[in-house]
Amino acid sequence: MFRHYYALPSAKDPTGQEVAAVRGVVASVLGMITGGATHVGVATDHVIESFRNGLWAGYKTGAGIEPELFAQFPLLEEALAALGITVWPMVEFEADDALASAAAIADRDARVDRVFICTPDKDLAQCVRGTRVVQLDRRTRTVRDEAGVIAKFGVPPASIPDYLALVGDAADGYPGLQGWGAKSAAAVLGKFGHLESIPEDWQTWSVNAASPARLAKTLATERDRALLFRTLATLRTDIPLIESVDALRWHGPTPAFAPLAARLDPARQ
Repeated sequence: MFRHYYALPSAKDPTGQEVAAVRGVVASVLGMITGGATHVGVATDHVIESFRNGLWAGYKTGAGIEPELFAQFPLLEEALAALGITVWPMVEFEADDALASAAAIADRDARVDRVFICTPDKDLAQCVRGTRVVQLDRRTRTVRDEAGVIAKFGVPPASIPDYLALVGDAADGYPGLQGWGAKSAAAVLGKFGHLESIPEDWQTWSVNAASPARLAKTLATERDRALLFRTLATLRTDIPLIESVDALRWHGPTPAFAPLAARLDPARQ
């Protein structure tokens, strides 16, 4: 939604509502289907705030979202449902939690050959499993498997929440720990895997990280905060969204799609 809103020229429906982002996302999903996708699910942040806002006051909110963009959220959910796409409008949890949970459900199904999480976002990298559960950047047509995650971040998927806890995630509103950058976090977590496995004595680390003594001191004094940030970064995989991947099979648009498409199709500048 955000990408299409800022990339596409303005377009309004006959009532004057801005709909360019909705049209862009619907066209993108239709492109997946015409490209051969048979099982598709889309997660949305029906409410921007989630349970994480109660854990960290600075966590992302809906503040600052352009009103014309925000107003298109419910219309997008309506359009995708009318198209016959399974939609998960998230309230307590986030859209990323839904994607993580759906990927986990599909991963457990022996009938599934491969699971594509269609976003390059770094937090979803924690869901990658070998070459079976992968991330797909549809803009660049790049697939990131487990080896790709390691090549990108220097840590395996299981360590991504720890990595984000140290370096922070500006998009989600938590800062990480002072002095811990991408290179130092990758070097240390590449060896120790998780926060609690990092020795307090930096002299035992034997990793290529700048100012290890300072890093160790920061981690020791800010350990509780780091663990909190890891909780924020850890996606939920236990949300019972669907009973099986059969619920994701696309059977074509519903009768509600034709009038909605007619509303969106004659959109004008």
